[in-house]
Amino acid sequence: MGKRTEFLYLSEQDMIDAGVLDAARCVDVCEEVFSLLAVGDYLMGGANHNSHGMGVVFPKETKFPNMPVAGPDRRFVAMPGYLGGRFDVCGLKWYGSNQANPKRGLPRSVLTVQLNDKDTGEPLCLMSANLLSSARTGGVPAVAARYLARRGSSVAAAIGCGPINRACIKAIATQLSGLKKLYCYDLFIENAQKFAAWAKRTLGIEGVAEADLPTALASADVISVAASRLKPLLVENTWFKEGSTVLISGPIKPDEAFWLQNRVVLDNVHLHEAYVEEAVASPDKQASYDGVIGGPIYRLIDDGKLPPLVDFIDIGSIINGKPGRRGNAGEKIAFVACGMSVFDLGWGYQLYKNALEKGIGTKLLLWDEPYQE
Repeated sequence: MGKRTEFLYLSEQDMIDAGVLDAARCVDVCEEVFSLLAVGDYLMGGANHNSHGMGVVFPKETKFPNMPVAGPDRRFVAMPGYLGGRFDVCGLKWYGSNQANPKRGLPRSVLTVQLNDKDTGEPLCLMSANLLSSARTGGVPAVAARYLARRGSSVAAAIGCGPINRACIKAIATQLSGLKKLYCYDLFIENAQKFAAWAKRTLGIEGVAEADLPTALASADVISVAASRLKPLLVENTWFKEGSTVLISGPIKPDEAFWLQNRVVLDNVHLHEAYVEEAVASPDKQASYDGVIGGPIYRLIDDGKLPPLVDFIDIGSIINGKPGRRGNAGEKIAFVACGMSVFDLGWGYQLYKNALEKGIGTKLLLWDEPYQE
């Protein structure tokens, strides 16, 4: 007899009901994931088990009338992984992205996450994942804020005032009990103004829209960078306050002094090693560096100005007890985060368990028993 297989489907509203908007709980789960990364209890794609994912990039031209062609931020990406510990689950984050989507009334990226039994491969849950991905994107730098931000931090800055930084600031605010003011900087001042109003309305803190980047940074204890790729974010080390914590979730191009004179903490050293391996194997290493947040660090390592990646500390190792928590109130610390599917799996698994406990979602049938001739 074959085995009957059902799986749970969670719509976006189901995800909300299951707690996807609980930023503080998401930060706790992200901390668990970081701890597992540090001991190696996870797998992602590729032979090195740390590949970001496999993407379909469309050609500039095609002779086929229905084949999509390249456009701004247009791609499909599959991000498989396994996460151990109490999660002990395989899964896949899958998304399509197109900058033209908002004109259709859609988010730029449309995401789903699927969880699978690690042994049989059977689906456990298929879930709407835009809110999930947003929450865990914010949860990652918030974990760093928990361990690295100076005590008593009361002023923050959001550099880039889009949905990614909204998620980041929402999560970071759960870790800064004394947060009172948020400077908001964006290429478009109207975005900064809307972000400032959101901060006041949602977080109850003073939001200040600031058109001058050095001014936005000057008094900030904690800075969240999630700026657009439309224009390079050029900054100077002297613009940052002594003792500040810079949480980098988006592209940034600071001067060399920023990387050479401050302490740099990574999200996962092995992930960055994989990025370098892939860049070396690519047709254009420098172009590959340009496509990842850690690119400026890799160039300085290649030039002998920074130590090799193996000598860097990552946040999971700090969580697990290695030295690296802030001990000097005056030092500047930069935290560099890149996307990893295991965070989606961790937060998704927690929401899946929440949904089961609360009776949320729709059960779908894969088969009563597998068909055989």
